[in-house]
Amino acid sequence: MIRVAIAEDQFLVRDALARLLAMEPDFLVTGQARDGHELLALVEQTHPDLCLVDIEMPGKDGLEACAEIHQRYPDVALAILTTFGRPGYLKRALDSGVCGYLELTTK
Repeated sequence: MIRVAIAEDQFLVRDALARLLAMEPDFLVTGQARDGHELLALVEQTHPDLCLVDIEMPGKDGLEACAEIHQRYPDVALAILTTFGRPGYLKRALDSGVCGYLELTTK
């Protein structure tokens, strides 16, 4: 069982991801966060195996949260799911300890 925490500021996206993962028998969603601050608390409380993280969130963004999680909990895998393909994001994500990066575009 892979324990997953989801961080996304848009409720509909966050809820859809959680519902899709919950349909898979190998995943357990340990919780959902609206920003990086909530994600840090969630990781401390639930100790997930994986965090799926949006980059652009209010307060502490996903890259800042990933860097802090990677430093405090190096055994937690971090993956970015984003629609923002801004220059430098991939490098910053990798520097933050992220092991997966998926950029979703609409073209």
